[in-house]
Amino acid sequence: MRDRQEESALSQAASIAHTTYGAIKTGKAIAAAAKGASAAGPYGAAVGALWSVRHPVGKIALVCLLLLPVLFLVMLPSLIFGGLGGESTGGQPILNDAAAVIENTNQIAFAITQVLGEGIDDVKARIAQDFEATGGDGYEIVNPYEGNLVSNTNLLLSQYCASRDQDWRSISLSDLEQVLRQGKEHLYTYTRAQETRSVPDDPETEADESGTETWYVYTIAYRGEAYFADQIFHLSAEQLAPADDYAQNLSLFLGDGMFQFAGSSNTIPSLGDVRFTDGVTEVVYYNQLDDRYANQPYGTDNIGGYACGPTAMAIVVSSLTEDRVDPVEMSRWAYEHGYWCSKSGSYHTLIPGAAQAWNLPVEGCTASEPQRIVDALSQGKLVVALMTKGHFTSSGHFIVLRGVRDGKILVADPSSYTRSQKAWDLSIILNEASRRAGAGGPFWIIGS
Repeated sequence: MRDRQEESALSQAASIAHTTYGAIKTGKAIAAAAKGASAAGPYGAAVGALWSVRHPVGKIALVCLLLLPVLFLVMLPSLIFGGLGGESTGGQPILNDAAAVIENTNQIAFAITQVLGEGIDDVKARIAQDFEATGGDGYEIVNPYEGNLVSNTNLLLSQYCASRDQDWRSISLSDLEQVLRQGKEHLYTYTRAQETRSVPDDPETEADESGTETWYVYTIAYRGEAYFADQIFHLSAEQLAPADDYAQNLSLFLGDGMFQFAGSSNTIPSLGDVRFTDGVTEVVYYNQLDDRYANQPYGTDNIGGYACGPTAMAIVVSSLTEDRVDPVEMSRWAYEHGYWCSKSGSYHTLIPGAAQAWNLPVEGCTASEPQRIVDALSQGKLVVALMTKGHFTSSGHFIVLRGVRDGKILVADPSSYTRSQKAWDLSIILNEASRRAGAGGPFWIIGS
């Protein structure tokens, strides 16, 4: 009897999922999808088909839920990787438990980071082996990811799920780890440069030991998610588009700031030379939608759509140093140094990475430290903030906090000159800052 009940529920849910696919395969259905299992209409109906047989849910959950391409396959990864049936620790169905969803997503991110760390160890071993064949005197490794293993967890997860297509029975966290580990020697590559270095005299001896040595400098590079899609997950052309849609929806659902998109392909007339002088520090302002920059490349994307991070750092560097670095130059630098994230914007590590590259002191700060932010701005420092859905963005967006006036915060918004001319309540900025920012965020205090 139970088997027939399971088969009936599976058939019903599969039919509903197939009917629903066209409506939810892109971000257009995000508002309805994000309401989750309690929503009416086809979303609620599909969950209802599952929930009606929730006692034998162990097998049915994995089958029914993974047939929903966005809402359950990727938008709620806890439904794939754990706690698929029954209740969460909060006493409610895990389908509706945001905390459980985030906890499981963090577990996935941790697992991916572990594998990336193994990839770093692997490339270092390959570098050592390569050096042995050079006959050089010494070598050093430049690792831009030291302490900050960059990855777009949402996109990697989405690519993995898309690669499994209808083979939903094999989807699991352990399977994802196994796939990544099989290709870990391909996660990072390196370049090698030869240098001739002087050998100084040894001050403890009288002998002249000066001379030259041949050294090799190895620079590690992360291959990026496009390489993963092609060489690790082997996505077909039909699977690539859903993978990108899944990742966008997941980032929007989690509000993690990973998906950074300006939301408009329109450019604005050149703003010319704009300076804000109403804070302690005079701020050089750039706008990513300015027609001088908007259609210029950021990797294979464009600055107007995706380069809020480089534009924010162009503002910071141009304001706090003698260099004038516009969004085009900063976007090129970010791309060349591995901070560009295809179709998503920038890795969060861009902010401390660029600050350090221009010799600017940088400290991470959380939303629970508002006084640190106010004090830093009052001292003439600038603060980069990663925002999520709210007054500044519908997804994720980097802005620059540039001063304090009458108890309110002045900003330099890389995609809005209008918002940059307003003073904002600190509570709005704290409440809308990303809860899941990496690299020490969601606030980075920059300057001395």
